[in-house]
Amino acid sequence: MRSFQVGILVALLGSVVSTALPVSATSPTVPLEYASVATLPPVGPHWVWIPDRLLQHSILFDGDSGEVLGMIDSAASLTPKPPVLARGHFHSSDIAYSRGLRGDRIDFVSIYDAGTLAYVDEIMLPTRQGQSNASLAYVELIGDRFLGVFNQFPNVSVSIVDLEKRRFVEEIGIAGCAGIYPVDALQFATLCGDGTVARVTLDADGHKTALTSSAPFFDAAQDPAFMSAGRNDTTWTFVTFAGDARSVDLGTRIPTLGESWSLTDEGERDEGWRPGGLQLVDVHGPSDRLFVVMHQGKAGSHKQAGHEIWVFDLAKKERVARFGVPNLTAAFLIDQMGVDPDGFLADLLFWFVPSDGAHSIAVSHDDEPVLFVRSAIMGAVAVLDARTGAVNRFLTETGLAGPTLRVP
Repeated sequence: MRSFQVGILVALLGSVVSTALPVSATSPTVPLEYASVATLPPVGPHWVWIPDRLLQHSILFDGDSGEVLGMIDSAASLTPKPPVLARGHFHSSDIAYSRGLRGDRIDFVSIYDAGTLAYVDEIMLPTRQGQSNASLAYVELIGDRFLGVFNQFPNVSVSIVDLEKRRFVEEIGIAGCAGIYPVDALQFATLCGDGTVARVTLDADGHKTALTSSAPFFDAAQDPAFMSAGRNDTTWTFVTFAGDARSVDLGTRIPTLGESWSLTDEGERDEGWRPGGLQLVDVHGPSDRLFVVMHQGKAGSHKQAGHEIWVFDLAKKERVARFGVPNLTAAFLIDQMGVDPDGFLADLLFWFVPSDGAHSIAVSHDDEPVLFVRSAIMGAVAVLDARTGAVNRFLTETGLAGPTLRVP
């Protein structure tokens, strides 16, 4: 069936190319363009950063209009970490080498004006930031003043950066743990291999004053937890590979564990439903709804793209909706082929082209939320109504590939 679909796709592509050939040697007059510097409006609730790991940059989109608002380069990174907004600037944690992709290495935080995306300044880091396939929770804002940067080599640690004074503060060791999960202006947590979360407390200048661990809430050998998690105020919700969910309130004196519960019932487990993807979990705080990318697989399929997104009421610990993942492959091809997205040929492509599902999601934080849905291997992002699952639009100039998203 797939070979038949591909054959039809090739035929359709040929017809599109042939009809797109110019019928006249006379070219229309192209108006002159003049260089200028645009200014962005105030940050919108449905803006999203979409990094591209092949083109080594992050593109800023308006999810309502579908327009590209700007771009920030982040060369020499395995996967560019989407910029973080604070104090009227976007902050990008970057790496550079003296000989392009080799030689002496420097790590630094680049600072860009949030209105023009013009370079403003940089903060040098004496540490070596971590990199991974998705680099989830590797660069996070702690309050409005401090930025945390996760390091892997030679030490597993977190670098604290003072964005007010624009200086490196301290390297905090977190051996056996990974990721940065902000709690409030002076606290963050990290997920540990012994099944706990460790919470780090800072003083007013960003120096570590205390580290407190929770009780274990997952077994890293039997059923590990994903690093992708969702936040509502001081509470983070984590999901395990097999599909159990558990919330941890990190705002109490000792981190408080909520009750563990399953995303699936017995019948769904028998059908193989389980979480999977890369940035596969998010929480919409105002409604206290948990969003998870789901697929039908087995043990070891935890990075597999999902064809559904399940929505849960965290207070009731029950599912309230199931959204089908739109066909991002077809959306990408329609844009690249120059096909009318509202035409018959587009409908054919959506019908014939197999969907590869989604790896990553991010939900906006407002009262009329949208859900951004992405495949790590396809240059298109869907924008859904987070309340109904209806497709608002596709963002189709997102680049080539990448696993992450960030709503400013």
